[in-house]
Amino acid sequence: MAIISNTVDYLDGDVLLEGFFAYDDSIDNRRPAVQVNHAWAGRNSFVQEKAIKLAELGYFAFAADMYGKGVLGQNNEENASLMQPFMDDRTLVMSRMNAALYAIKLLPWVDAKKIAAIGFCFGGLCVLDLARSGADIKGVVSFHGLLGAPESEKKPTTIKSKVLVLHGADDPMGPVEQVIALQKELTEAKADWQIHNYGHTLHAFTNPMANDPDFGTVYQADADRRSWASMKNFLAEVLK
Repeated sequence: MAIISNTVDYLDGDVLLEGFFAYDDSIDNRRPAVQVNHAWAGRNSFVQEKAIKLAELGYFAFAADMYGKGVLGQNNEENASLMQPFMDDRTLVMSRMNAALYAIKLLPWVDAKKIAAIGFCFGGLCVLDLARSGADIKGVVSFHGLLGAPESEKKPTTIKSKVLVLHGADDPMGPVEQVIALQKELTEAKADWQIHNYGHTLHAFTNPMANDPDFGTVYQADADRRSWASMKNFLAEVLK
């Protein structure tokens, strides 16, 4: 087994984006694909490493780019500035998500009928919005994602993709009121949904670099391990 990885340019309108992909070249046939969506800093080494881990599981993994080729935040202020336009205009989220999905489906290693998406923090919001849009994909997984629904967009009558939300019970960026609201929203949209709440767990629990209790971002090794195992089981089910 050899994991092959590279980057590929793609477009959303006139915005140049750069995806990172990884796959196991010992697999001859087209394989299921998993889109990986980054946190507020941009398409960095964290999501690239997740893509490689997914490739080791036999998936074609594509780390999408929401901000533009080479655009990365260097601190919380820059990260917030990069993310805010998407929080203000959720149609922009969908435009970038759909551009990534289109790019994935064009790649020769991909079974276009078997695609899922995972996301971390801001990326969790992105995959939830993809499900909310009624996208015909197999499933989405949100790791410590932002949970609030778009206020102005019309939601589909039915969410087609299965939904797994992996959430820290003490996450200040996703308080219990938002969790309850999301449960209600997903139920009303007839989604096949799961929400796993990890006790004594804050935001960014999968990121070993997260160590800012005052900001609410702290790595939690048990939640990291358990959430990845839950994702593996979920993907094995929806992409079989």
